[in-house]
Amino acid sequence: MILSDKTIMKMLEEKSLTITPIEPEQIQPASVDIRLGNTFSIVEDSSTGVITLENEIKYKTIETDTYVLLPGQFVLATTMEYFELPDDLTAFVEGRSSLGRMGLFIQNAGWVDPGFKGEITLELFNANRCAIELKSGRRVGQLVFAEMDDVALNPYNGKYQGQTGATGSRVYKDKEVQ
Repeated sequence: MILSDKTIMKMLEEKSLTITPIEPEQIQPASVDIRLGNTFSIVEDSSTGVITLENEIKYKTIETDTYVLLPGQFVLATTMEYFELPDDLTAFVEGRSSLGRMGLFIQNAGWVDPGFKGEITLELFNANRCAIELKSGRRVGQLVFAEMDDVALNPYNGKYQGQTGATGSRVYKDKEVQ
């Protein structure tokens, strides 16, 4: 079941769902607007020119209120908001259509697990031929919350728990099943 604005407000008031900071205008009929934070990370060049899944990837991270995303450029960004989801609630991350129409693709894994705590890292890609100026505090997407039929047996406690800022890939920490 998708949560309504009434349920989201009730959960925030009861503190069973935490979103900080949040303004009342961010709460939409069936979602919560997310705003762009001020941390941006880009993959540093490697000596081989190859990124592997087995080795830690190095990133250059900057804090700024304005970031110019060049055509064809990829950057990690973060939300202004810090989230704490209960063990029976999940969320979908959706980019704003108005920004997609400018050629700004806003992605993440698209899914926030029950029990997750942290800022959400967003993957931004400029598919336009013109640079796009990004400003901290601007609405870039929304979270749509869905209530699960029961609490998760194993709520999220993974490698991104508690993340703040634009957090790079930690795929090298995966324990693959052989």
